[in-house]
Amino acid sequence: MVRNRIAESLKPAFRNIDTLRIEYEAKQPAIEARLEEFRRTGREGDERLFEELCFCLIAIQSRARTSDAAVAALRKAELLWSGGPEEIAAFLRHRTRFHNHKATFIVRAREQFFPRGHGQLAKMIDSFPSSKDARGWLVREVRGLGLKEASHFLRNTGRGEDLAILDRHILRNLIRHGVLRRLPRTLTPRRYLDIETRIERFSKDRDPDGRTRLDLLEPRNG
Repeated sequence: MVRNRIAESLKPAFRNIDTLRIEYEAKQPAIEARLEEFRRTGREGDERLFEELCFCLIAIQSRARTSDAAVAALRKAELLWSGGPEEIAAFLRHRTRFHNHKATFIVRAREQFFPRGHGQLAKMIDSFPSSKDARGWLVREVRGLGLKEASHFLRNTGRGEDLAILDRHILRNLIRHGVLRRLPRTLTPRRYLDIETRIERFSKDRDPDGRTRLDLLEPRNG
């Protein structure tokens, strides 16, 4: 009994839960529609998956809307599937930060997942037993992808609804709800996974509908 009381005292004091539930209930139809849109995207084939992967690479330290527009512009200019690193970098120069690195990432991923023009992306990520295993493989194998970007890609293709997508806006909301005490100075892989575990605990205790819906309450993560 004493041990149980100690364990209870060590549990984080979650805050503003009623406010969160009210906000979620108000946005639930839009959130569910967005999740279904992600699932449809994931069924569209390797070419569409690759475009989403390019979006996640371009979106690193850049705005989602401008990154989405950059992918659309690359596709329209017929560079997404045939452009070399220099051509893509020049095209992205005024559209995103770190355009040289991102151009290299895109070309390398294209060569990796479309050898001889045959798509392998869906086959590879669907070969893993869990979304976390698929994410770990993406982080190891796809240059430019970290845990956040790989989680974003899997969520946006209907394969990662149990993964956390952590940015400063989400982290501040976690502080607001008592999941974290303060913003981490750096978000190392170990720290990222620790925060994800805390969110899982929060979700199980307070939100049985799951974590991804909490992420989608923040419009920047849509």
